[in-house]
Amino acid sequence: MLKLFIANLKMTTRNRQALFWSFMFPLMFTFIFGMFFGKNSMVGTIGIVNNSGSEIAANYEKILKEANIFKIVEFNEIDEAKKEISKNSLSAFVYIPDSFGTMLTQADNTLVVYYDQGNAQIGSVLENFSDKFLSQSNMAISKAQEVFKLRTEKTSSKDLTYFDFVLAGILGLALMNSSIHGIAVGMSKYREDKILKRITTTPIKSWQFVGAEVLSRLVLNFLQIALILVIGVYAFDAHIYGNIAIIFAVSLVGALLFQLIGFVIASFSKTTSAAEGMATAITIPMMFLAGVFFPIDSLPSWLYSVVQYLPLAPLLRIIRGVTLEGTSPFSDLNYVLIVFAWIAASLAISIYRFRLSEE
Repeated sequence: MLKLFIANLKMTTRNRQALFWSFMFPLMFTFIFGMFFGKNSMVGTIGIVNNSGSEIAANYEKILKEANIFKIVEFNEIDEAKKEISKNSLSAFVYIPDSFGTMLTQADNTLVVYYDQGNAQIGSVLENFSDKFLSQSNMAISKAQEVFKLRTEKTSSKDLTYFDFVLAGILGLALMNSSIHGIAVGMSKYREDKILKRITTTPIKSWQFVGAEVLSRLVLNFLQIALILVIGVYAFDAHIYGNIAIIFAVSLVGALLFQLIGFVIASFSKTTSAAEGMATAITIPMMFLAGVFFPIDSLPSWLYSVVQYLPLAPLLRIIRGVTLEGTSPFSDLNYVLIVFAWIAASLAISIYRFRLSEE
C-alpha cells in the first residue's frame, strides 16, 4: 500500500489542475484579502488641501495621518484634488479654508469633504472621522460639560481583524475545493481511462486503492493548511490563538469530509466533464453562502436556516472557534454533530454507490 500511496502522491502532484485548486486558488484569495485587510492596510487614498495655518487645522491633519486609516496626498489647490478624483486616483479629499480655526468674526470654520458617489463608503468614513474631531474640538473650545458619554467594551480581549476571520474561511474554502474537485474529477478521469477497471484485475484490494488516494490527498491538504497559515501570519500579521495541532486536526477532518463528497460525486458521474460540473455546482454556492467571507448570521433568517447545515458552514464555525478564540472543537456539539452527520452520510453513499468497475 505504501508504493500505491507514493504513486498516487506523484500523480496528484503532476496534475496541474489539482495543484491549482490546492495551492494557487486559495493563495490568490489570501494575498488579495491580505493586501486589503492585513497589516498596514488602509481604506483608500484621500487628499487634503490645508490652506490654514491655525493650530486646530494642524492638529486635524496630524491626527488624520496618525490614524493610519487612509493613504494621504497633500494638495495646494482644490482644483488639483478634484482633477485627481475625476481620474479615479483619489477617493475623496478634505478642504480646510485659510481662515479655519483663526477665531475671527468672519472666519470660515467649515471643513468641506469632497467625494465622488462611486466612493461613497470612503467619503462616509472621512466624514465621520472629521465630524468626531470637530465635535470634540467644539466641546473643548466652548468648555461645555460632557453630559452623555459612550463607552465601548470588547467581548473578547483578543486582538482580531477582519482578515483573521477571512483567513479561516479561505482555509476551509481551499480544503473544500481541492478535495471535492480533486476526488470527483480524478476518479472520473480514472474511470474514463479504464484505470479503475484495470485495478480490479490486480491483487490490489479496492480499499487499498481508495485509502492510498485519500492519504495522498491528505498530505497535500496538510501542506495547504501549513502554507496558508504561514503566509497569513508572517506576511499579513494574522492572529492565531488556538493550538496549531488542533487546527491541523480539525482541518484534516474537514478535508476528509469533502473527499467523501468527492467520491459521492464521482459515483454519480459518468464522465469527467459531468464530475467537474457537479463539483462546481456544489462548491460555488458554499463558497458564498457558508460564511467564507462574511458571517452567515447576517443572512435573511429563511436563508440562514438552510445554509447553516451546509457542510462548510459548521466546519468554519469550528475552525474559527479554534483559531480565533482558542476554544475546544467540541465547545459547540451542534456543529460537530452536523459535520459528522455529513461524514457518515457521504461515507454511506460512497460505499453503496462507488465502484472501481462499472459492471
